[in-house]
Amino acid sequence: MTPVQRRSAAAVALVGVAVAVLVAATVLDLRVPGRHRELTGTEMVWTVGLPGLGLLVPGAIMLRRLPRHPVTWVLIGSGLHWIVDGAAASWLAYSTLNDRPGASAAFWIYNRLGAALLIWLPLLLLLYPGGRLPQGRWKLIAYVGLALASLAPLATLVVPAWVADERAGQPSNPVLAGLNLDPASLPLPDGVWVPLLSTLWVLLPLGMIVSFVVVVRRFRGATGDDRLALRWLLWAGLADVLVFLSALVLPGFTSIAIGPAVGLTGAAIAVALIRPRLLDVDRLLGGTVLYGAMAVTVLAVDACVLGATGALLGRQLPERDAAVVAMLVVTAGYGPLRHRLWRAVRRLVLGRRDDPYQVVAGLAEQLERSASPSDELLAVARVVAGAFRIPYVVVEVDRPGGEQVVASFGAPGGPTRALPITYRGETIGRVVLPKRAVLANRARDERLLADVVRQAAIAARSAHLAQELQRSRELIVAAREEERRRLRRDLHDGLGPTLGGVGLRIDTARNLAARKPDEADKLLRQAREDVTSAVADVRRLVHDLRPPALDDVGLLGAVRQQAARLRAPGLTVTVEGDDELDRLPAAVEVAAYRIASEALTNVARHASATTATVRLTTEDGALLVEVTDDGVGIAAGTPSGVGLVSLRERAAELGGDCRIECPDGRGTVVRARLPMGVLV
Repeated sequence: MTPVQRRSAAAVALVGVAVAVLVAATVLDLRVPGRHRELTGTEMVWTVGLPGLGLLVPGAIMLRRLPRHPVTWVLIGSGLHWIVDGAAASWLAYSTLNDRPGASAAFWIYNRLGAALLIWLPLLLLLYPGGRLPQGRWKLIAYVGLALASLAPLATLVVPAWVADERAGQPSNPVLAGLNLDPASLPLPDGVWVPLLSTLWVLLPLGMIVSFVVVVRRFRGATGDDRLALRWLLWAGLADVLVFLSALVLPGFTSIAIGPAVGLTGAAIAVALIRPRLLDVDRLLGGTVLYGAMAVTVLAVDACVLGATGALLGRQLPERDAAVVAMLVVTAGYGPLRHRLWRAVRRLVLGRRDDPYQVVAGLAEQLERSASPSDELLAVARVVAGAFRIPYVVVEVDRPGGEQVVASFGAPGGPTRALPITYRGETIGRVVLPKRAVLANRARDERLLADVVRQAAIAARSAHLAQELQRSRELIVAAREEERRRLRRDLHDGLGPTLGGVGLRIDTARNLAARKPDEADKLLRQAREDVTSAVADVRRLVHDLRPPALDDVGLLGAVRQQAARLRAPGLTVTVEGDDELDRLPAAVEVAAYRIASEALTNVARHASATTATVRLTTEDGALLVEVTDDGVGIAAGTPSGVGLVSLRERAAELGGDCRIECPDGRGTVVRARLPMGVLV
C-alpha cells in the first residue's frame, strides 16, 4: 500500500471504531432509566459523542491530506477524547445500575479526565492555521495562556472527591459510594485544596482570553492563505454563536446545539486548511451575519408575542392551561403575520431580490420614464442597488471613439468588482459593485443580476442606436442639402451661363447670316463648342449621381470597364461575378461599384501587385464584394487613409461592413458585405 492508502485506511478505521463505540454506548443508554442517569449525574452519549464525531471526521480527512500538520492531530485527539468521555458516561450509568466492573475507571474518565476537554480549544487556537506557535514575545504569551487554561483541568485529575463535591455545591452521591473516586488524588492539606482549585478555575477564562488575543493578533498580520484560513475560523465562531443563541431561545436544546456547533467548527477548519477557496468565505460571512440578524429579529418578536400572550392569559387561567392557550392564540393569530414579518425583515436587509419579476418590471418602468441615456443608466444603477441592498453601484457604457457614459448610485467604500455588460457577444460596458456584496442565494441572485445587466445592455444599446439614428438622419439631411446646393451651383454657375451664351450667339448669328455669313458661321461654331462643353458637364453631373455604365452594361460590366481603365503595366485584373447581379437595388449597385473602384485604384497606385481579382457574389440576402491582390500588403499600424475609410463608410451606410486584411503579410483582401433585402 502507498502512504496515502495507508493513511486513508487508518482514517476510515478511526471513524469506524468511533462509530461502533457510539452505537454500543447508545445501546447501553437505552437500558438505563432516566432517573438513574440523573442520580449518577451523567448524560446520554450522543450529547458529547456527536461533537466528538464532528471533530474526528474532519481530522480523519486531514490525516490523508495533511498527516504532519499539528492541527490534524489536535482534531483527532479532541474528537477521540469527546467520544471516550461520552462512552465512559454511558458505562458509568450502566455499570452502577447493573453492578458491572469498571465503574470507578469510567467515573474517573468522565468526571476528572473530562475536564481536560477544555484544553483542546486554546491549543487549537494557538496552533491554527500554520501549526506553529507565534514567534518572539508572543510565543511566551502563548505558553502562558496555554498554562493558565491547563492548570485547572490538570488539577481536577488529582483533586480529592470531597473537594470537587464541595466546590460544586453537591452532597456526596450515594450511588457512587462504593466506587474508588480518588485513584490519583494528592494528599494536600484540607485548607489548601479548596482555595487552590477555586483560584485555578478563575485563571481558566484568562487563559482562553489570551488564546483569543493571539488569534486576533495573528489575523491582523496574516496575508494570503493564512488570512483566508483565519476568516474560515471567524465564520465558524460566528456560526457557533448563532447556533447557541438559537438554543437559548428554545429551552432544552442547549445540549443538542453542541453537536452542530462543534461539527461546523471542525468542518470549517478542514476546509480552510485543505481547500480554502472551495467557497467564497467573505460572501459566506456576510450571508451568515445577515441571515443571523434576520433570524434573531424574528425569533425575538416570536418570544415577545408568546410571552405577552402568556402573561395576559396567566391572570385568568392556571399556568399550564395558559401556556397551551397562548400557543394556540399565537399560532392562529400571529402565525399568518409571521411570514409577512419574515419577508419584511428580509426585504429590509437583502432588498427585493426575492421577487425577480418585480425587479425587472420596475426597471422596465423606470427605463420608459427616462429622458436620456444617462438617466437610463442611472435607473439601472438605482434598481441594482435597491434589489440587492448594495450601497454603491456604477454602470459604465463604452462608446465608439473612446467615449464613456457613466452613471453612479451611492458612495464608494472599499474594493469593488466589475461585471461585464455584453450585447450579442460584444462587451459594451460594465457594472461595478462592492466586492463584498452579499448574494444570499448565489445561483439565483446571479441569474437575477444577469437579467438586470442584460436590461442595462439593451437600454445602453437602444440609447446608442437612437443617438446614431438621429445622427444618421442629420447627416442624411445635411448630405441631401449639400448635394442640392452643389447641383444648384453647377447648374447655375456652369451649365446655365453656357446655355445662355449659346442662345445669344445663335441669335447674333441669325442677325448676321444675311449680311456677314462668315461671322455668323464663326459664332455658330463657338455655340457648337459651348454646347459640347455643356453636354460634358451634364455627363459629369449624371456620372456623379449614378455611373451611366451601371445602366448600360450592368454592375459586372461597369466594374470590368473600370478595371480596364485602371489597369497598370504588369498588372492583370480579373472580374468574376454571379449571373443574378442584374437585379440588385440601385443603392447596392452604386456602393459595390464605388468600393470595387476604390479598391482597384489602391491596388494600381500602392500595391505593386501583378494580379488582382474582383469577385461579386450574392449570399444570404447580401452582395459580397471581394478584391484581392498579391501586392506588398499594408504594414501593421499604418493609419487608414481617406480611401480605406470611405470603403467602410459606404458599406456602413447600407447596414453592412467592410474588412481589410493582409493574410500572412502578403497581399491585401478587401471584403465588403452589403445587405440588399431592406432596399429591394
